[in-house]
Amino acid sequence: MNDRELLELAAKAYGIGKPAYVNDSGSWVFIDQNTPNWNPLTNDGDALRLAVSLGLCIMQDRDTVQVSYSDGGEFCKAFAMEQTNSSEGATRRAIVRAAAEIGKTK
Repeated sequence: MNDRELLELAAKAYGIGKPAYVNDSGSWVFIDQNTPNWNPLTNDGDALRLAVSLGLCIMQDRDTVQVSYSDGGEFCKAFAMEQTNSSEGATRRAIVRAAAEIGKTK
């Protein structure tokens, strides 16, 4: 899944529309979003708000970050990312991947 597909599904889970276009800074601009730029893949604040709004659980150790969520039943689904260059980037990407999975169900 490419970044645009991840962001579209994460936006769906978050309750905002599809992106209209990418602006000069590389952020997606959403038609029905109050804030002009939203990109949890690159913005820590956007990623944190997304994680909190969806009730995601973030666990981190020295080498990986894991983001999990409950699908309403007893089972949790988790997404792990290796922290190769940036622990912040790996955390944001894991959050967006989990949100995209939630977005698939909506």
